[in-house]
Amino acid sequence: MRPGDVLASRYRLTVLLHDRNGGRFWRAHDLVLARDVALHLIPQDDPRGPLLEEAARRSATVQDPRLLRVLDSNSIDGLHYVVNEWGEGVSLNNLVADEPLSPVRAAWLVAEVASMIAAGHSAGVAHGRLVPENVLIDTTGAVKVIGFAVDAALHGLPAGRTTADLTDLGGLLYAALTGRWAGVSESAVPAAPLEHGRPLRPRQVRAGVPRLLDGICESLLGGGTRFTSAADIAEALTEYVGDPTIVAEAEAHRLRTGAIPVHRPGSGDTDATGKLPAVPAAPAVAEPEDTMLVDVMVDDPGPSTGETTGDVADDVERTQVGAPVFDDLADAAVTDPDWHTPSEVAPAPPPPFEEPPERPLFAPDPPEGRLRRLPPPTSDERGYWPFGSTGELPAVPVVEEREPRADSPGRNWLRIALVLLAVLVLLPVAYFVLGLATGDDDTNTGGQTGGPAGSSAVVRDVRATAFDPTGDGGEHSDEAPLAVDGKPATSWTTEGYHQQFGSGFKPGVGLVLDLGTSRSVSSVKVTVDGGATTVQLLAAGATAPTGVDGLEKVATGTGSGAITLTPGSPVDARYVVLWLTAVPQVDGEFRGAIAEVEVRG
Repeated sequence: MRPGDVLASRYRLTVLLHDRNGGRFWRAHDLVLARDVALHLIPQDDPRGPLLEEAARRSATVQDPRLLRVLDSNSIDGLHYVVNEWGEGVSLNNLVADEPLSPVRAAWLVAEVASMIAAGHSAGVAHGRLVPENVLIDTTGAVKVIGFAVDAALHGLPAGRTTADLTDLGGLLYAALTGRWAGVSESAVPAAPLEHGRPLRPRQVRAGVPRLLDGICESLLGGGTRFTSAADIAEALTEYVGDPTIVAEAEAHRLRTGAIPVHRPGSGDTDATGKLPAVPAAPAVAEPEDTMLVDVMVDDPGPSTGETTGDVADDVERTQVGAPVFDDLADAAVTDPDWHTPSEVAPAPPPPFEEPPERPLFAPDPPEGRLRRLPPPTSDERGYWPFGSTGELPAVPVVEEREPRADSPGRNWLRIALVLLAVLVLLPVAYFVLGLATGDDDTNTGGQTGGPAGSSAVVRDVRATAFDPTGDGGEHSDEAPLAVDGKPATSWTTEGYHQQFGSGFKPGVGLVLDLGTSRSVSSVKVTVDGGATTVQLLAAGATAPTGVDGLEKVATGTGSGAITLTPGSPVDARYVVLWLTAVPQVDGEFRGAIAEVEVRG
């Protein structure tokens, strides 16, 4: 299947988003209802086929506005497909890529997800793989859950993983607060730091996390029994947030404009509609109702007495002194001007200044023999003198000229520095002359990685074949020998593409070079046509490769014309791969061309 193909006479494929583990995830266009949809494709004989069909049927029974629903599921032409609603927005893993969310945003987002998961659990259906990549905030400020039951089936996971959903809800809250992942399902978000096999609490990773949210994460990820259902989690987080509609409106404004709507009383600021944007108050968090939650939220609760003291309850929402305000929906100086409470203990006074060292008013007298005094001038020579005509004139010091000592300090170091400078200047000249004497005229090292190429022998009788493991065969296989025929005027070219490699498309194409027998490869010189091209040198060993997974990348180069790829150390292999990951745009299409390849061993 390629972009532009039509599946089941209805769904036109537009962009390949993922190609993994035998399955493909496409963005497609429904020609009947004129809308974009998400399309999962796997071979009909794939062992995950029955799991996927059953997951699609179970997901279709759940009705919730925060769920991207299953619209269609069927098999045709040896493929099984599942069609879901398409969502536009930003996923949680991208939201926390630069910095974590504020506590209010994090609690609101996970509360929405927990409410959706609670609706699914009440219908007897679990998500099964609740990771940050499957949580989306669309342009209207609404939270959407992706891949309900279907994503777990595509990963070969069994149905009914409700316990994993509860743990992953704690992982979502942990990721939103810290930017680290602590759930049981696999995610591309960096893993949370561990201590004794357990993730550190959010307050240990990021200062200023409220104790209530820290306690919820600890209860869900640490094996606590406070929350037994997704509905309990949604209720606790919604109580912390207060009015979730205000946060949703702020999220929609943030995604549309990249700004936070803030109104300062008396300023007269209005939004685009002429209305004053609402500023929510800081969420009011109720005191804990039992000692179990207090024990979870307090860092060092001490021996349990079965009673909740006033000091512990007051400390539930207290963060570290000087921690930043996280209420990013209102101006901190307006809503809470005293957020930084000064310490009750007065700081110690600074130490007194040290007495400066005594310095003489006049410089000491010079050594004898360095200065001599001249006699005062006569009255005729004196002329006008401001000190009068009767007194003696002050003596004028004159510095005597002295011959420099033969052993002046610093002269030996100057000679050594001059010798070293001469050696540094002559070494590159000698290296260049030696290269000319040995006949090595390859001075183009554009895009070279590793050390400089030495004077090594050219490998003869190299055979080249086209290499396209993610396509339907080699690209222009009959032209592949032109890349090693010793004629720069002839070249092997790729097919033309409407988009660059990567970014959801195929990772690349290239050539497999057969050296005839296992050799020590020290460098490969590649001459490309058309413009800037990125080439990777992959070592395949003694067996012809069938894909790029598992191949060792030994060098990378980018440039136009001649590109020399030099590994950090010589590589022993019979087969090496020239892998093109970026090609120039020629006549409106992305197309690469290799005119000549020279292997040195």
